[in-house]
Amino acid sequence: MTETFSHNPAKSRYELDVGGLLAFADYQRNGHRLVIPHVEADPALRGTGAAGRLMSKVAEAARSEGLKIVPLCSYASAWLRRNDPEMIA
Repeated sequence: MTETFSHNPAKSRYELDVGGLLAFADYQRNGHRLVIPHVEADPALRGTGAAGRLMSKVAEAARSEGLKIVPLCSYASAWLRRNDPEMIA
């Protein structure tokens, strides 16, 4: 199954397409901060790790732009605390 990560600025979100199913993280930019209020995965993707792979790519994108992440979403917050705590603003 193919996976494609993309930035969708028109919808202010990052997306992970997994074989036609979507996981996404909404965001707002605030200076040097990327505020993540919501992360969602298609119900068929739940339990597959897709949201975690999405968050890994979001953190990588934020790091490449010199941004820190403000995770308002409980999933994003928990993922960052476990996997990439230095990215938390």
